[in-house]
Amino acid sequence: MKAGVQVIVGLGNTGSEYVHTRHNIGFDVLDALALAEGLRFRKSWTMPALLAKWRRPVGHVLLVKPTTFMNRSGHAVTRAMRRKGCGSEDILVVVDDVELEAGRIRIRPKGSAGGHNGVQSVVDALGSEAFPRIRIGVGPRPEGKDLTNYVLSKWPEELEETAAKLSRLSAEAAHYAVEHGVEKAMNEYNARRV
Repeated sequence: MKAGVQVIVGLGNTGSEYVHTRHNIGFDVLDALALAEGLRFRKSWTMPALLAKWRRPVGHVLLVKPTTFMNRSGHAVTRAMRRKGCGSEDILVVVDDVELEAGRIRIRPKGSAGGHNGVQSVVDALGSEAFPRIRIGVGPRPEGKDLTNYVLSKWPEELEETAAKLSRLSAEAAHYAVEHGVEKAMNEYNARRV
């Protein structure tokens, strides 16, 4: 397979209490991408994750939803990379970002964890910050509120449609990154908002 995105990882927590929370938007994006491409996730017997294979003309892209908690996501990422035989530059991590306002996404080829435990787990597992990611705005960071409770809460009713559009836009951006590369996806999507 040609170089490029070969593994897309959505970060989130398993369990019904976390469904459609801000912290689980990485899962929502992969679900939106799977729906658009007619894919189904299945439990993996070789790694702690739900997997879907997105068949492409030049091979397949592996969609990964780790089934560990957020702060142990790196284990599934490294297993998926070994399975695909790819490097860190060939993965795309989809993650919530409380520092970005709701309705915006930001694609980056690398960067720090920025205090996000899921991203830190991937950094620790890879021993590197040099992997592409789509950061999805779930902010602004609340003043005087507990950050953990904020990100683990459901979207308020007035933002549910924004969250759904944000998931679809991010899925579209991930698709574009597969087709055209991360750098072109940055140019195309970093100025967009819902």
